[in-house]
Amino acid sequence: MKLTAEQIKAAKAEGFLFNRNQDFFSGRIITENGVLNSRQLQTISEAAEKFGNGDVAFTTRLTVEVQGLPYERLKDFQEYIARDGMVTGGTGAKVRPIVACKGTVCVFGLIDTQQIATELHKRFFEGYGEVVLPHKFKIAVGGCPNNCVKPDLNDVGIVGQRVPAPAGDICRGCGKCLCVSACPMGAAKVENGKLVIDRSICSNCGRCGGKCPFRANEKTESMYRVYIGGRWGKKTRHGDTFSRLFTREEAMDMVEKAILLFKDRGEKGERFGSLIDRIGFDEAERILLSDELLRRKEEILAK
Repeated sequence: MKLTAEQIKAAKAEGFLFNRNQDFFSGRIITENGVLNSRQLQTISEAAEKFGNGDVAFTTRLTVEVQGLPYERLKDFQEYIARDGMVTGGTGAKVRPIVACKGTVCVFGLIDTQQIATELHKRFFEGYGEVVLPHKFKIAVGGCPNNCVKPDLNDVGIVGQRVPAPAGDICRGCGKCLCVSACPMGAAKVENGKLVIDRSICSNCGRCGGKCPFRANEKTESMYRVYIGGRWGKKTRHGDTFSRLFTREEAMDMVEKAILLFKDRGEKGERFGSLIDRIGFDEAERILLSDELLRRKEEILAK
């Protein structure tokens, strides 16, 4: 059947992307945090055979696309995958699906990235699902400073941090310090018989924590670094990072403030990073570190 531009646009709003040079669609299935259980995977496989061409593709943003879906079977496809709690979507000028690295199970992971991604999904992807923004808004969660998921190239990126706090009264100033040996940045050093951390180069990766046999570096603090205004693509922009780290609750609130700032001050068709450039990072940081956006939340969302 010959499809109109309006039909193709409406299908895209539901998470169905028109396949180039074909009269078929790819159905984009959302994962809350990049994880699917075995039953869901089986259902996706069955749906690909039943409604599509049998092919399944994984996107760079941890969604799953079933390919070769005819327009007249899109609703049937949605109903089929809904049996196992799955939906299509993830397009448009709104909060996009959350991306998280495998930090929950990774040997380097400092935070439960999958749980945080689920919370972000429910609070912002679902909670702000009807909020139209100036442009798409991408959120990523990284479990450690290795930054595998490229948090600084997203509109908002959250990165787990483990801040070392050596106990000088316990440190024995060993000739071969295991904390120093474990530090990949060269930030841990023994000076004047005590372990010290050069904060100017420490990445808060947590590698030095727990290495001391005398427990002189056990009290590491779990914190979160937040990037804003990152962007990948034709006009790459590395996100700016705040002058301080945040607690988990503060980091979550910072995501909401960033969305509200974008909704309040962004111009149609403008990415969040361009807004940061336009008003200046210092001004953006001032606004985001205050609670003025949260106080005006209802007013902003009513626009």
